[in-house]
Amino acid sequence: MNVDSLDGRLLFAIPKKGRLHEKCLAMLAGADIKFRRPNRLDICVAQNHNLALVFLPAADIPSFVGKGNVHLGITGRDVIIEAGLENFVTQELQLGFGKCALQVQVPESGPIKTVEDLAGKRVVTSFKLLAGQYFEKLDDRLQLVEGQRTKVSFVGGSVEAACALGLADGIAELLESGETMRAAGLHAIDTVLDTEAVLIKSKKDLSPEHVSLIDTISKRLAGVIAANNYVVCQYNVHESNLPAAERVCPGRRAPTLSRLEAEHWFGVSVMVEKKKIANVMDDLARVGAEDILVFNLDNCRV
Repeated sequence: MNVDSLDGRLLFAIPKKGRLHEKCLAMLAGADIKFRRPNRLDICVAQNHNLALVFLPAADIPSFVGKGNVHLGITGRDVIIEAGLENFVTQELQLGFGKCALQVQVPESGPIKTVEDLAGKRVVTSFKLLAGQYFEKLDDRLQLVEGQRTKVSFVGGSVEAACALGLADGIAELLESGETMRAAGLHAIDTVLDTEAVLIKSKKDLSPEHVSLIDTISKRLAGVIAANNYVVCQYNVHESNLPAAERVCPGRRAPTLSRLEAEHWFGVSVMVEKKKIANVMDDLARVGAEDILVFNLDNCRV
């Protein structure tokens, strides 16, 4: 890679591995950002845009974006807050994947049932800042003085083993499904933070060309997100049943209507949330709609 080839390009940081990596690649493909990443290289130039992709550990991306070393990045909201860099980056877009929760967990069979029970005891976490702030507020609310306050310690991994090994009375850790914690005999008693992947940009000065390209990328990624969340539903309906059908699925703005050659019949096209489509189809059939079809979206602008 010739460093000169990066001159003038927008630098876009992507998680190089982990829970966000594959989802990010799928979103880039959906936004038509084409690239070929050579083996063992963490920087590659896009083939159809004036940008270069920089593959970094997700935990490092807020720092690189905040300091202006790269202009744009994707990482978890929890990582930004834990790094203390919220004021140095601008959140452009919530991406709808990588959803997790930073939760306080304790042994299910133990005596601790609430966070108030845990206050003043030992907590182990890999999120020292977030957990520390949470328990500091809890201790203040309970008016715990020095020597009585919760002791928050950092470990880099295998946090779920801390209680069983006698290192902690509770933990604060990021969970996606919670299966690992349940297997360790732990259960949640509170949520510190709900998080997901976000698109962030640097607050450092950007050139007009970079601002324009970031706007294009943001809109394309928003289109991918909407396409993942919506489907197009098409159906035929007699005009006497049209008002009832419109009440079932009014669409984002309004249904698209087309008159059919059959007198008093309409063809209707409407966007419907994907998670609701099965019930919507049932309800449409119930009010007299016929020939109900559903189509997936690759991308859109809404």
